[in-house]
Amino acid sequence: MTMIHDSAEVHPDAIIGEGTSVWHLVQVRENAVIGENCTIGRAAYIGPGVMLGRNCKVQNLALIYDPAAIGDGVFIGPGAILTNDVYPRAVDQTGELKSADGWESVGVTIGDGASIGARAVIRAGVSIGAWALVGAGAVVVSDVPAHAMVLGNPARQRGWVGRAGKRLQPDGDELICPTTGVRHRLVDGELVEG
Repeated sequence: MTMIHDSAEVHPDAIIGEGTSVWHLVQVRENAVIGENCTIGRAAYIGPGVMLGRNCKVQNLALIYDPAAIGDGVFIGPGAILTNDVYPRAVDQTGELKSADGWESVGVTIGDGASIGARAVIRAGVSIGAWALVGAGAVVVSDVPAHAMVLGNPARQRGWVGRAGKRLQPDGDELICPTTGVRHRLVDGELVEG
């Protein structure tokens, strides 16, 4: 059953999937689409036209600006920010306040199963690959490959993670997940399961 808290502000043109919970003080803007069985935490912001897949968790105070496209099973930690303006300015070159049509929004793309840590900031236009892990407080300014673990400011790759979110351990020419035992190998710089 879908649950929308009384204090949440959900635009009538937003679509909220079956089984999704929208908690206290959340704002979901026009034309946003939130998939089935998601949890949107307290005071989160979902911008106009944002697409959020099924089984996602958006934690308290996370800000997802349009036109972000987020896959299934994505975790977005508390206070994380997905930006949408590559060259942010309040005013134009003449000093006049910019209007809504005075700039072009560029969204963040996040693949299935990826996790974005608490207070991470993702720059407009960046793509985060499936099952990647962005550490808490990271500032991501370039694309992140699938299964990569990135940390720091600016974020840099520090290893690989499996679907369980644990750092993969070397085992000969392969990498193995310490939780599931699933083996991975690097093929042309990309991590391949099995």
